[in-house]
Amino acid sequence: MACLAGLLFGLGLSLGGMTQPAVVLGFLDIFGNWNPRLLFVMAGAVLTTAIGYRWVWGRARPWFESEFRLPATRQIDSRLVLGAALFGIGWGIAGYCPGPALASLGSGLVPVATLVATMVLGWWLAARLPAPAKPTT
Repeated sequence: MACLAGLLFGLGLSLGGMTQPAVVLGFLDIFGNWNPRLLFVMAGAVLTTAIGYRWVWGRARPWFESEFRLPATRQIDSRLVLGAALFGIGWGIAGYCPGPALASLGSGLVPVATLVATMVLGWWLAARLPAPAKPTT
């Protein structure tokens, strides 16, 4: 099921033009030659997610799990802010976020493979950072 979902996601990214860095960078160029295509792809994703969440949360439990597993905290901390900033900077420099980068691996382009390799390295390094201290009450 996950493989099918991933293939569908990759196909949607490709059809929406999100595997073309120029489209993403054109969206980020708000004072130049702005390209709104990414806005429409995001709006479609938000609509699909909203419908999906209403459908899923109407169930007592997920199909393949015994219970829903939700994050234990909603706290915004320095790790979250730093991670979001690094994500945004990388997205702006490369024109790819993780989904489109993985979908673009099939292009065989060395810069895409290099981006994905360094992205995986970043995930690996982040998983080895010490966990933040739990707040005491």
